[in-house]
Amino acid sequence: MSHVIIYTTASCPYCHAAKALLQKKGIHFTEIDVTDEDDFDALVKKTGWKTVPQIFINEKLIGGYTELTRHISLLTSKT
Repeated sequence: MSHVIIYTTASCPYCHAAKALLQKKGIHFTEIDVTDEDDFDALVKKTGWKTVPQIFINEKLIGGYTELTRHISLLTSKT
């Protein structure tokens, strides 16, 4: 089974959409809220990306919501 981590902020519509898609597909995920500026800055330093959501599958950054929609069939076939 894949391990999914999603970094989000409270006001991000794509974050909400990504979480809803994962929930709809029955995929367990861990959410890490980076709404706090220091937390967000640490994430940017780690990945180089300045947007959220940032979604990791098995510790590999796959991208954001659009990339998740491309990977969703892979995730659901392995659960």
